[in-house]
Amino acid sequence: MKPDTRNLASQKAGLPPGSLVHVGKLLARETTISVINYHRDDMVEAQAASIQEAMEYCSDDSVTWVIIEGLADVDVVEAIGAQFNIHRLVLEDILSTHQRPKFEEYEDYLFLVLKGLISRDAGFRVEYEQISLLVMEHVVFTFKEKQDDLLLPVRQRIRTSKGRFRSQGPDFLAYSILDAIIDQDFVLMDSLDEAIVALEDALLAGEHTTQTLHSIQKLKREVVGIRRFISPVRDLVSEMLRSESALIDEKTHIYLRDVSDHVIRIIESVELHRDIISGLLDIYISSVSNRMNEVMKVLTVFASIFIPLTFLTGIYGMNFEYMPELRWHWSYPVLWLAFITIPAVLLVYFKRRKWL
Repeated sequence: MKPDTRNLASQKAGLPPGSLVHVGKLLARETTISVINYHRDDMVEAQAASIQEAMEYCSDDSVTWVIIEGLADVDVVEAIGAQFNIHRLVLEDILSTHQRPKFEEYEDYLFLVLKGLISRDAGFRVEYEQISLLVMEHVVFTFKEKQDDLLLPVRQRIRTSKGRFRSQGPDFLAYSILDAIIDQDFVLMDSLDEAIVALEDALLAGEHTTQTLHSIQKLKREVVGIRRFISPVRDLVSEMLRSESALIDEKTHIYLRDVSDHVIRIIESVELHRDIISGLLDIYISSVSNRMNEVMKVLTVFASIFIPLTFLTGIYGMNFEYMPELRWHWSYPVLWLAFITIPAVLLVYFKRRKWL
């Protein structure tokens, strides 16, 4: 069964701030809770039926990563807010899936929102997924709109870690999640580059159809959407680096700076690809104009050939009684000779001028 894709923003109209209503498309009908609890020498993975059950894995000497996939069950988010004293506006932002990427610092926790971007088909159609993080002293909550493999690399690192990853705190886990999402953006840029190369080849091959124009416009809209959700991530990482919160260890800053470099590279790539797509649109318009000019040139040549013939035909098609040429014995062959000679002379002239 397909998930409900209705936009539920209208349900929130008129409600007070902090009202917990899911806003956006329901990408998953059910809400699942996964728990990964680890410390230097051991780790445990499990599925939990409730937040209370997930919290049974928590301890002061380990890091607990709780992954909530699917936001259909608002009660799960509300239970987390009640147990950890999370501000209602933060919970509201988690359930409102049209958030701009941002970083907010509170006394006992950090709140991050960003977008996971994945290209699903050869025509470069980007799917967006909001990912929210609550980073606490021993717990990291991750809220995802659906179940997918976006954060699988982080899980694999935890499973295969020989102690280096597991010996780090929740801030390092948050960095790893952020880094995995940014790395996915590099894959997205590769897909975008392939789509642009395919359009360039089509234009160079002379495929100046309406479908080509639609593909260029679609690609342009996708790039605008990508830029809208990637550009704010640079500010998000900068705010994390400037943060004086005790939840972000000084040792994690070097990793955050690396993420910042990656974000800048992606933003530059997006801007470059946007310029290239604008160039493709200019090439398409120029190609259509050139093709129209070629057609007009051919029509002009034919018009230039037939205008004098039409002139002669018009003269000798008049019904005057006293036209000496009409009574000449060779007048008809001479006229046909003129009909043949004039186009031949004009064709030679046009070829010498390279109009044909």
